[in-house]
Amino acid sequence: MDRPATPVDRPPAPVVRPAVPDDAAGVAAVHVRAWQAAYRGLLPQPFLDGLDVVHRTQLWRSWLTGRSAPPGTAQTGTAQTGTAQTSTAQTSTAQTGTHLTLVAVDVERVLGFAGLGPCRDDDAATASGERVGELAAIYVLPQAWGTGTGRALMGAALDTLADAGFAEATLWVLEGNRRARRFYEAAGWRPDGRVQVETIGGAPAREVRYRRRLDDRRRLDDRRRLDDRRRPGPAADIPG
Repeated sequence: MDRPATPVDRPPAPVVRPAVPDDAAGVAAVHVRAWQAAYRGLLPQPFLDGLDVVHRTQLWRSWLTGRSAPPGTAQTGTAQTGTAQTSTAQTSTAQTGTHLTLVAVDVERVLGFAGLGPCRDDDAATASGERVGELAAIYVLPQAWGTGTGRALMGAALDTLADAGFAEATLWVLEGNRRARRFYEAAGWRPDGRVQVETIGGAPAREVRYRRRLDDRRRLDDRRRLDDRRRPGPAADIPG
């Protein structure tokens, strides 16, 4: 008698929680490796090759202890997000109050992170005056692409923004980052028509702004749809 087919083993879902200073090295490794993999061909290669985990760890430790602002949170009126060089122009605590960094962990390893807070764009307010948040960064280790880590981070980020009282959220993405854009669109994000050009690694980089509502019904429907897909592959998770 033939044995019944068994489902393909899937890795356990990562735990998503607020980052702590001890996560600095793991977050820095995600930050550097994800940029180097996701932005190959989109940003200057010498710039990507020069990204350094040790240096980035020092920056993240400073951000996560509140000595300087986390990446993508400078109140400059233009979004820098995870696609531009980070700024420390605004002194802020990284984990309480205005801005938050979430990490996805598997046992003791950081697989990905997301940064979120109020939207920094002057033109992002809704017509009715509702509060608008921002997903400033979301990155996953290349080895964890297609495992659902990006979906777990996205769900936690949307829940956190909604629970904080934001009615909508925005994010910025490199125009040529097709994989990330497919991921965002599968999670309910849509371009809102705003485009900007940042200088990254000494070269111009065109970015597109996305937006979405954060009402409970739509968030839950989108998350169920993403969970039901369960199809790891090139478009199933986010690299950066």
